[in-house]
Amino acid sequence: MVRKLFVLIMLAFAPLALFASEGAETNYDIVQRTVNFVIFAAILWYLLADKIKAFFADRSLSIQAELDKVQDTLKESQAKVDDAALELEKAKKLAVEIVDGANAEIDSIKAKIAQAVDNEIANLNKNFDEKIKVETRKLKVEIVEEVLNELLSSENIGVSQDELANIVLKKVA
Repeated sequence: MVRKLFVLIMLAFAPLALFASEGAETNYDIVQRTVNFVIFAAILWYLLADKIKAFFADRSLSIQAELDKVQDTLKESQAKVDDAALELEKAKKLAVEIVDGANAEIDSIKAKIAQAVDNEIANLNKNFDEKIKVETRKLKVEIVEEVLNELLSSENIGVSQDELANIVLKKVA
């Protein structure tokens, strides 16, 4: 509809453009040149309007598609950043839990080692006390045996049984 109207207007003004120079006695041809330019522009518009509109429409669509693609990439990147931040927080929490668990395990191991050392010290003290008792008994037996051997080997000493028991008791004590 708009094209038909445009073509009719162009056809109506075409004779003016053709005969514009007749009858004018001025040296200025600005009006004729302007009319010629308008006609030229109108013809170009008529011939190229669809192609130009299609070109710019396609270009607009391609620019919009690129913009959409960039926005989608931006959204994906932001989603990845958010996911990475969540993973980082989880990793930090896990690290804290691992450190706490390791510290608790260290405390438990320290307590077990301290208990084992205390038990070992108690066993060593007990063994030492028993060793002292055993060595004391051995020494007592040796001393009693030595005293008896001295008494029995010397014949010129006359010792009664009671005296012998007293001597042994004095040596042992």
